[in-house]
This record gives sequence, structure tokens and C-alpha cells, in this order.
Amino acid sequence: MIMRRRLNFWKPVVVLVTSAACTVLVLSRDCQAQSTTVDARTDTVALARQLGSVDPKVRRAAAESLARLAAVDQRKVVEGYRLQEKDKKVRLALDWALYRMGKSEALFQLVHELDSSRHKQAVSYLSQVDSPSLLYVFLKNEDNQPPVTVGLLESLSRIGDEETLEQIKPFRKSFYPGVAEAAEMATEQIENRLAQNDNLLPSRPRTIEKTTP
Repeated sequence: MIMRRRLNFWKPVVVLVTSAACTVLVLSRDCQAQSTTVDARTDTVALARQLGSVDPKVRRAAAESLARLAAVDQRKVVEGYRLQEKDKKVRLALDWALYRMGKSEALFQLVHELDSSRHKQAVSYLSQVDSPSLLYVFLKNEDNQPPVTVGLLESLSRIGDEETLEQIKPFRKSFYPGVAEAAEMATEQIENRLAQNDNLLPSRPRTIEKTTP
């Protein structure tokens, strides 16, 4: 009976020492006291456990949090859950997490999902890639279905720069459904953002020449 009580008492402590909040001595009272301060949004081990939740919304949120943290230490765990995941939205979130963890080929799947009911979800992820240039190779693919091209243009509208304006210029004359409109809107949004950035740059102080009488 005594041994059972000890096991029940110490079991949560063993779990807590795996978190970042409890890096002190094992079986320490301080670690117990800090149990309420563990932030599940940054605890990659705790987030990875949530991938096994019965609620797909919880699984998707966990995958997106792991993606935000680029939690490379949980990549094998995420790959395992990706293989068995049945929910398509959660699977897409896991693909995004894997891409953020260094699996560059997962970007192809994200682009592919633009031609699906998960279009907006894919756009939200592609709008967070490190550079708009990563999407140019997909934009130039002549075999793209219109929803894919539109989704890429929507993503580029949020992260594009001056070079992007040149990349999307040919699509402003496209006859495919929705493509020309998306290209026009992307151009407008990028130009507006660049103009705002220019306005934020510090201007040189104005000098006035003194004239002698």
C-alpha cells in the first residue's frame, strides 16, 4: 500500500521534469510548485501528446503550434501521426509542421491542397513561408489548375516584394477563371505595402542654405 502511494504521488513529477518549466532537481518540491506555470503553447512534448487527442480541432491546433515553434525535436513523432491521420485538415496541418521542421518536400503537398476544399487553410500556411521566391517555381507550372494559381497569388499578395510584382505580371492577362483578378489584387496589395514601408523609412533632415545680403 505504501509503495502504491509513492508511485501515485511521484508519477506526475516524472512527467513534469520533461517540460521546460521544470529543469530543476528531480523529485523537487519546487518542480511541483511550478507545475501550474508550464506553458503548453511552448512545451513541445506536451503539444506532441495532443496529436493523439480524439478531437481533430485539438490535433490541428497542436500541429500548428509545433509548426510555429519549428519543433525539430518532435519531427519523428509528427511523421508518425501524419501516417495514421484520417482527418484531411489535420493532415494538412501536420504537413505544414513537417515543412517548418525541415522537410522541404512537404511544400509540394501544401501547394497541391490549394485545389481542394482546404484552399484557405493552405493559403494561410503558404503565406508564412520564409521567402516569396519559394513559391515562384510553383507559380510557373503550366499544369496548375486555376485554384492552385489563385492560391499562390493570394499567398504572394501577403508576403510578396518588388520582384514578386514582375513574377505575377503575366497572370494579370490570364483567361483562366479568377486568375487575372487574383493577380490584380495581389499587385495592388503588394504595391500598397511597399508604399507604406517607404513612408516608414526615416527621411533626411532638410537643410536650408543661408544667403548673404
